[in-house]
Amino acid sequence: MALSFSLIPFPAPSVPNLTIKGTLFRQTNRLTIQYVLHGKIGNILLPDLSAISTRKDELWKTTCLEFFLAVKDLPQYWEFNMSPSGDWNVYYMDAYRRIGFREEILIQQLPFQVQKDANSLVLDASVDLNPIIQVKQDLEIGITAIIETKDGNETYWALVHPALQADFHLRESFILGMAG
Repeated sequence: MALSFSLIPFPAPSVPNLTIKGTLFRQTNRLTIQYVLHGKIGNILLPDLSAISTRKDELWKTTCLEFFLAVKDLPQYWEFNMSPSGDWNVYYMDAYRRIGFREEILIQQLPFQVQKDANSLVLDASVDLNPIIQVKQDLEIGITAIIETKDGNETYWALVHPALQADFHLRESFILGMAG
């Protein structure tokens, strides 16, 4: 079963005129996610396309699409970062915000494609979860985006914003559930 989502920006003085929607699908233990950004894409700062997609740190310092996965009722979780440049990373945490933080070495690739035109950017990813999650485990998922505009404003988009500051790591924001 596919789930649809729509991200909302954390309140900020200068939010770009965009919508960020998408779909999420889990079949066996493959997670497929599609983000669709629609609006004034020309105002978004997009990193240059990498010649070869590689694992990189600090992708979240500019425009980056992310999702967070946790096994229901367990404290550990994973953060998946995908840059429109084609670069990526996956991190594991034992608990909230960098406790036991490390790159997830069990995932050696994060295949995704990015398509862009004047009014939209589409990112399609397909992730094999077998190295980190058992097929029958139920998932809690948070979907997020950092959008930086060409004038240097960063905005933070998520399914919900349960705190007074934008914080993608709060488990209260992992509101999508997918059965194993």
